[in-house]
Amino acid sequence: MLTPTPTIQPARSASTRPHPRASREHPDNRWAPTVAGTSTALAPHHYAQKDLAALASQYLPAEVVRAGAVERLFARVGVEDRYLALPLERYRALRGLKERNDAWLEVATDLGERVLQRLLEESGLEASEIHLLATTTVTGIAVPSLDARMMNRLPFASSLKRMPLFGLGCLGGAAGLARVADYLRGAPTEAAILLSVELCSLTFQSHDGSVANLVSTGLFGDGASAVLLVGAKHPLSSRGGGPAVLDTGATFFPDTGRVMGWDVVDSGFQVVLSARVPEIVAKHVPGAVDQLLARHGLTREAIGAWVVHPGGPKVIDAMRECLGLRESALAATRQHLRSVGNLSSSSVLFLLDERRRAPPPPGTHGLLMAMGPAFSAELVLLSW
Repeated sequence: MLTPTPTIQPARSASTRPHPRASREHPDNRWAPTVAGTSTALAPHHYAQKDLAALASQYLPAEVVRAGAVERLFARVGVEDRYLALPLERYRALRGLKERNDAWLEVATDLGERVLQRLLEESGLEASEIHLLATTTVTGIAVPSLDARMMNRLPFASSLKRMPLFGLGCLGGAAGLARVADYLRGAPTEAAILLSVELCSLTFQSHDGSVANLVSTGLFGDGASAVLLVGAKHPLSSRGGGPAVLDTGATFFPDTGRVMGWDVVDSGFQVVLSARVPEIVAKHVPGAVDQLLARHGLTREAIGAWVVHPGGPKVIDAMRECLGLRESALAATRQHLRSVGNLSSSSVLFLLDERRRAPPPPGTHGLLMAMGPAFSAELVLLSW
């Protein structure tokens, strides 16, 4: 349910003193990893938003349904279509955390395998040529982890390094990309993959009539995405098409633990979502963006490609206003939300895939950004 948000202190962030990588021509940027491939896959069951509103009305508490809150909130979140892990009739039968997580594991492994196969086929690499596999999710739990299960489905080398990430929420796509890029700066001959699988529909709580649960139920969809990154000395780094990762930045906002996340209850993952997210974004994001750009002698006006996670209509509005962006800068973000909903950590990687396949002119700087539980932000500075 919605909970009071504590007083927000100034974000902890790095000093704004000049960074040694002040321009792309600086020698350090010779070691910048490159995005050499991307792949996406949506869950197998497609539904119009109006049909999902009707379904939700059958499950949710009667007082919410009678008040018409379901239809109003589903209409306001800016989503027209979504893709779900299961056919609608299966959701009625789900009971408890175990059944939900079993369903997650069944679909997540299939969807993860599909998106990885597509990525490898398009890149021309063999699974055995990958040195690191990172995975991120916040909608299910697996031990052995999802990356280990992928090793039993695809012929990765037994020496593959694995990095499972859990709990980052919508932040996971940007954070995972940043961590993999950081790794490749120290391993410039290697190739690495980030895999995101999010099946948000399996967290639906039918007993919860809170605004947070209604918004979450109307906003989130299911999908998977994967990104191939290669070090600066890898053969694919010179192929072109994908952007270089010049730098990364992380900003943690103290004492905001109840702004976004899960409460783990007997029936599964119960959403924690504060209505103050747009306010927090407006307060803290501009400073985080400006600090990262200042390290490279850049300003917001120098960014020609904004790859921004679609938190929801109000969050997108807050992002555009606080950064002083034109509406066109976040048009792809709004369209993604409209067509598939918020896919948690996968969404920003879907948008990166779209931008990679229709790249801006060479020399364009881009900024990839997402926010998530803690509350916190991750930023990735790109250059085509």
